[in-house]
Amino acid sequence: MSLSGSISLYTAVRALECLCAISLLIQTLEFLRLRTATSDAGVWSWQVQRADVAHAPAWLRKVFDGLYRDRIHHLHLLLRAGAAASLFAGSSPFSAVLLLASTVLILIRWRGAFNGGSDFMTIVALTGLVIANMAAVFVDPVLAWKAGLWYIAIHAMSSYFISGAIKLFSRAWRNGSALSFFLDGGLYGPLREQSVFRKPVVAAACAWAFILWECCFPFTMAGPAWAMIGCGIAAVFHFLVFRFFGLNRFFWAWIVNFPAIVYCAAQW
Repeated sequence: MSLSGSISLYTAVRALECLCAISLLIQTLEFLRLRTATSDAGVWSWQVQRADVAHAPAWLRKVFDGLYRDRIHHLHLLLRAGAAASLFAGSSPFSAVLLLASTVLILIRWRGAFNGGSDFMTIVALTGLVIANMAAVFVDPVLAWKAGLWYIAIHAMSSYFISGAIKLFSRAWRNGSALSFFLDGGLYGPLREQSVFRKPVVAAACAWAFILWECCFPFTMAGPAWAMIGCGIAAVFHFLVFRFFGLNRFFWAWIVNFPAIVYCAAQW
């Protein structure tokens, strides 16, 4: 990839690729640790989950049966780990397409989602890499990477905004009761009766802070300084989600998009 004459773009791309490598390696290691549970004798055996594709064409079911055999799936995960690690040296059309296809296959294996939002944002980041790498074959690489970064930034901003808008129209979030409900289901839940988050004023204040921040996230495009502030707040938010709910991949899957947001904000 040649990005001469555009140092800030090069920095954004390298940051995106390295963060994506970290995120994908963590996800892949988690899947490797689940091998016992996903084996033929495990609780998440493909022989059980294949019922979801019972109405698919016979040839497609045979393809899935082959791909999701325990040994083949293990080799797939090792290949995925190698492709993810290669992003530290830079992405290519081959690695980008391979990782996107691998992610789609894994989501099919897990009935469409393994960890909700983190799956979606991983798809967004990898699609951006595919767009940039494939387009760079036909057009100027700088233009190609700008297109990929803008694709990622637009999806990331809209996801924050939509999340905030949904909370805004929810009475449970507006009065703060939803916050206590979710924290009760966290790693250290249920909350203690004397927990500060059970106080209606505190819960409502925290909930409204989330609502306003998410709804205002598109304004981070006002400039790189605003983008860095918005992404900084987002990083704290995602770390708190990890802290209270143990969703480590949630944290990494989202911060992968921050270089694209900051770069695109600087283009204004």
